[in-house]
Amino acid sequence: MAEQANQLTSIQGTISRITYQHPESHYTVARLDEDGGPAATVVGVLFPVSEGEEIKVTGVWKRHPRFGLQFQVDHWTKVDPATLEGIEKYLGSGLIKGIGPTYAKRLVGAFGLDTLRVLSDEPLRILDVDGIGEVRARRIMEAWQSQRGMQDVMVFLQGHGVGASLALRIYRVYGANTIAQVRENPYALAQQVHGIGFLLADRLAGHIGIRGDFPMRVQAGVLHVLRESAERGHCYLPLGALAKSACQLLEVDDERIDIAVEKLAERGEVIMQSERDPHLTRVYLVNLFEAEQRVAQAVARLLTTPSFLQGERRSRPWEKDHGVTRGAVDLLSGALFTDLPINLDPDQVSAARRALQEKVFVITGGPGTGKTTLLMSLLAILRRAKVTFALAAPTGRAAKRMTESTGEDAATLHRLLEYTPREGGFQRNADNPLQVDVIIVDEASMVDIALMDHLLAAIEPHTHLILVGDVDQLPSVGPGSVLKDLIDSQAVPVAILRRIFRQDQQSLIVVNAHRILQGQNLEFSDARERRDFDFIARESEEQILETIKELLRERIPQWLGVSPDDIVQSVQLLTPMHRGLLGTMQLNRDLQSLFNPTGQAIERAGMTLRVRDKVMQLRNNYDKGVFNGDLGKIVSIDREDGKIRVDYDERIVEYESDEWDEISLAYATSIHKSQGSEYPVVVLPLHTSHYIMLYRSILYTAVTRGKRLVIVVGSHKALAMAIRNVRVETRNTGLKERLVAALATPSIGMLF
Repeated sequence: MAEQANQLTSIQGTISRITYQHPESHYTVARLDEDGGPAATVVGVLFPVSEGEEIKVTGVWKRHPRFGLQFQVDHWTKVDPATLEGIEKYLGSGLIKGIGPTYAKRLVGAFGLDTLRVLSDEPLRILDVDGIGEVRARRIMEAWQSQRGMQDVMVFLQGHGVGASLALRIYRVYGANTIAQVRENPYALAQQVHGIGFLLADRLAGHIGIRGDFPMRVQAGVLHVLRESAERGHCYLPLGALAKSACQLLEVDDERIDIAVEKLAERGEVIMQSERDPHLTRVYLVNLFEAEQRVAQAVARLLTTPSFLQGERRSRPWEKDHGVTRGAVDLLSGALFTDLPINLDPDQVSAARRALQEKVFVITGGPGTGKTTLLMSLLAILRRAKVTFALAAPTGRAAKRMTESTGEDAATLHRLLEYTPREGGFQRNADNPLQVDVIIVDEASMVDIALMDHLLAAIEPHTHLILVGDVDQLPSVGPGSVLKDLIDSQAVPVAILRRIFRQDQQSLIVVNAHRILQGQNLEFSDARERRDFDFIARESEEQILETIKELLRERIPQWLGVSPDDIVQSVQLLTPMHRGLLGTMQLNRDLQSLFNPTGQAIERAGMTLRVRDKVMQLRNNYDKGVFNGDLGKIVSIDREDGKIRVDYDERIVEYESDEWDEISLAYATSIHKSQGSEYPVVVLPLHTSHYIMLYRSILYTAVTRGKRLVIVVGSHKALAMAIRNVRVETRNTGLKERLVAALATPSIGMLF
C-alpha cells in the first residue's frame, strides 16, 4: 500500500488527532487510524474535520524528506461513525450537552454499536448506565432530542464535507430549513454563519450542481472578493482589479464578471462609481459606499453648524428637559487657562484653544509629544466651564488606558453608543443622540469607516468632536483610513504635535519611535545602565527563539522584580507573521509549553487550550461583549458540557463548544492585533524570514506598544530592512474626496 507512490488510492478511518491546521488556508496535518490497518499521517486541505470523525480520503502516498511517509489528500468525504471508538469520540466531542468524554465512554461501554439507536429509540435505558442519574439523564435526553431534528441535516452537511461543529452552527441559523436553504443558495451561508467561508460554500454548491459560470456562483464570487478586500481595509475595488481577482478565484472569463457586477448593481448590492477609464470604475459594497457618504456629510454638518457653547445665549435641548438654561460659555477665556494642573507649551496652548473653538478637531502626534497632557488640560478647562463631555476609545484596553490617564470614565465606542444586538444594534443614533457638549475619542486611528458612521450619526449637530490619535500607527483593522483621510482632506482643522518633551527624551522607547519614522538608526541601552529599550543581536531563528525563552524565564522577571509565574501578564510577544518558527502559531506552542505545560485541557484544530492559558478574542462578538484583540485568561474548562470560561479583566465570558474557534492562544500575537493596546513589556523577534512584513509602520506600531520596556531580539539586517522600508499601506477609500466635495470651501490648512 505505502509503496504505491503517486498512484491514486483511498483509505478510510477515524481522525485520532489533528496535529496542525492553518487558520486561513485550512491546510491540515492529521493522524488517521485506518479501519483494519495502521495509523497514517494525512495532509491536505481537510476542512472542516474534527477529532473522532470517520472520513474517507482519496489521494497519493508521498515521502516527505523530513517527516517521512504521508498520505496527500486530493479529496475526501465524511462517513458516519461505525466503530466503537468512532461513536465514543463523536459523542464525546461536545456536540451533545451532558455527554463529554467520560459519559461517552460509559454509554458505549454499555450499549456498544447500538448506542446511537438506544439514545434515539430507548433513551430511558441510559438510566442503567453507571453515574447517570435522573438529572443528567434528563439533560442528555433533552440534548439528544434537540439533535434528532437535525440528524438529516447533519448527515446531509457532513456528506458534503461540513464538520459537526460547523453543521451545528448552520442548523442554529436555519433550523429545519437548513437543507432547503443550502439547495436554494449555499453562498448565503458564507455571510450568515460564522466560520463558513466562500470556498466551503462553493464546495457545497458544487455538490448540488452549481458550478462553472452559473450566475449565482459568479455573483457570489464577486461579492466574496469585495468582502475580502474590505477585510484588508479597502472600501472599494477598481473594476479591473476586481475582475482579475474574481476570474482567478472562479476560473471564468472577465465577461462573466462584468455581467455579474452589472446584475449586482441593478439589485442594489453594489455601487458602481464611473471613472474615465472603465477599468478604474470603483465598485463598492453598498454599505461601505453609503457609510463614506454619510461620514462626509456628517462632518460637513458639524463644521457648519454653530456651537451651543459660543455665540448667542442658548440652552442645549437636553437641558430643557431638566429646566436648565445656561448662556454661552467663553471657552477661550484666559481665566480658564490659568493655573492648570499641567503647564502647556505655546504649541499646546494654541492647539487647546483651537480644539475648544472648532466643532471638529484632530490632534495627532507620536509618543512623548504631549497628546495626553493636552487632553488632560482640555478636560480641566471643560470641567471649569461646566461643559458636559464624554470620553471614548475603540477598544476596551484603549478606553481603560484613557480612564487611567485622565481620571475620568471612558467607554468603548460601542458602549458609548449603547450597542445592543438583541434590540437592533446601536441605540444611540440620529433619533436618540448623545446628550453632551463635547465628545473626545482617543486612538482614533483605529476607527474604521463603519464605526465612524455610527458615531457621527449619534452626535447632535451642535456638539463638538475632538479626535486624538497617532496617524503613523497602522490603520484600522476594518475598512477605511478615516483619521488619515480627515487629515489629508485639509477640510478638518488639525494640530500636529511634534515636540518631544524633556522627560520623554529620557525614554529610548519614545526616542526610537521617532527615529524609526525618520528612517534613522536606533539608540540602544548602555551596558552599564538599564533603560527602557534594548536590542539583542541574534542571527538565526533558533537563536532568537532560545534567547526569548531565556529572557522570559530569567532576565525579564529579574528586571521587573516579578515571579516567572506573573511574567505572562506583564510581557507581550509581538511578531510580524503567523507562520514560521517565529510566527504566532509556533511561538504560542513554545510559550505554552514553557509557562503552562500541564493541566486540564481541550484540543481544537491542532491547538491545545488549557486552564490558565492567555488567550485572545479573534472577532467582534457583540452578544458576549468581547471584541477582536481582547486578551483574557482561561479560568475553567468543562469537557462534559463543552464550555470554556475566560476572564476578561474580571468579567467572565462563556464559550460553547462550537464557539471555541473564537479564541486563540495569545502568549504571542501579531503586531496588527496589538493596535490600541499597551503592555508593560514588549518583546519583538525580528528576522529576515519576516521580510514581507518588515516595514516602518509595522516596527513603529510594535515599539510604541511598550510602556516600561521594549526588547528587540533579532538580526541587524532585519532591523535595518524594517527601518528602510517606507511602504505605506494604501487603501482604496473615497472619503477624502467626499469631504472636500461636501464642504466645498477653501482648505483650512494645518497647524504647526
